[in-house]
Amino acid sequence: MQDPCQAREVLGIVGDKWALLIVRMLKDGPLRFTELKRAIDGISQRMLTVTLRDLERDGILTRTVRNVMPPHVSYELTAMGRSLREATAPLLEWSITHVPHIDAARTAYDNR
Repeated sequence: MQDPCQAREVLGIVGDKWALLIVRMLKDGPLRFTELKRAIDGISQRMLTVTLRDLERDGILTRTVRNVMPPHVSYELTAMGRSLREATAPLLEWSITHVPHIDAARTAYDNR
């Protein structure tokens, strides 16, 4: 039986906002680095690079390099990445749905 404390490491991946957004963006198939960068508002080039490397290391996505000029690098979810997307989709949808409510609550709190 696995040590439940080891789940903290996995939860670190699942709880990372950039990782979840990348996983969501890859739901329809592979994307290139520049496509991901354009699609994810606010992510820096460095943060995207670091997060993609971490997700590749953890087996969540694969990186494919095509030897053309310029080199064509794309990222795609693995089977485990697709299962992560399915597991986290309700959380992402909840987040999108409740952004206006959270913004209103923050404004009300800050105005007190």
